[in-house]
Amino acid sequence: MKINNFLELKDAFELEKYVRNMDFDKKNCCSFYGSPKKHPYGKERVILVADPFGEHTFYYDFKLKDILSIEEQPRITSPAGDSVSMVRLWVKKGSIGLQCTPFAVGRTIEMINGR
Repeated sequence: MKINNFLELKDAFELEKYVRNMDFDKKNCCSFYGSPKKHPYGKERVILVADPFGEHTFYYDFKLKDILSIEEQPRITSPAGDSVSMVRLWVKKGSIGLQCTPFAVGRTIEMINGR
């Protein structure tokens, strides 16, 4: 299954119930920007797609308990007219997250060299 299809199968993840008070120390966390999606099997996790309309996008995977705050950002729209929600997640420093970057096997060197 292509990574794009995998992400498209999941509905937009409503994070409103997880929004926390903005009164937190930003020195103790890092921010990540993207489009939130439901995790395919982890109810206590969230996927954040960095560039949902980009050709070479990637996504983050975080535990909800490690997210200190969520800021809604303006929605973005593709040239085709599709629109997605965007957020900024503030995640505790020292938390373990995953960064997943898809690539075409056998084409990695060509992609690096710009071919």
